[in-house]
Amino acid sequence: MSIFGMRKMAMVTAADALPGHPTAMPVPERHEVLGTPLTPPYPPGTQVAEFALGCFWGAEKMFWQTPGVVSTSAGYEGGFTPNPAYEEVCSGRTGHAETVRVVFDPAKVGYSELLRRFWEAHDPTQGMRQGNDLGTQYRSAIFFHSPEQQAQAEESAAAYQKRLTEAGYGQITTQIVPAGEYYFAEDYHQQYLYKNPGGYCPDHGTGVSCPIGVVTASGPAAGVRREQ
Repeated sequence: MSIFGMRKMAMVTAADALPGHPTAMPVPERHEVLGTPLTPPYPPGTQVAEFALGCFWGAEKMFWQTPGVVSTSAGYEGGFTPNPAYEEVCSGRTGHAETVRVVFDPAKVGYSELLRRFWEAHDPTQGMRQGNDLGTQYRSAIFFHSPEQQAQAEESAAAYQKRLTEAGYGQITTQIVPAGEYYFAEDYHQQYLYKNPGGYCPDHGTGVSCPIGVVTASGPAAGVRREQ
């Protein structure tokens, strides 16, 4: 691996991060598939969740296809550079991960169900990569928006770790951290696989099922579903 490649695998410091840009990236007002607002304000009663699990194109599609999800978008989070461009994120010098924002109706889908889909859609043990996608932008992360989301994220990580260990996988490297500033990615990244049906969409899932999830908010034990 080149020195440049090695640098992409290590988190940049705030002092060494790119300076970024003073204005936000312009994005469409509406979701290309769902027809809902792409940016705030979102419909009353909805909540926001944010996940990083490798390339955001396939991850966003997976979430917009989830019943109860109101809107999704591709963006950047977890780093230092304000309003970054995609090429800057790819350089490894922003600290941001490719992130999907999920706006959901908790009366129709629980946060734990989103967590289950998150875990099963990628390999959370790979550190600063997903498959052949190398660099800090591809790391696994959960950016929580409330103490309740944090608690559920940590519970699901512990439950999934047991299953992964039984299947021969190593330790989960997923960051579970407070949500910071979320920066929308460029227009062409939004709903990319709807616009480009044959586009790049690798499957990095482990095939190991996660034993926690919520189908609706009205299920037993606050909607927590345990496998029998």
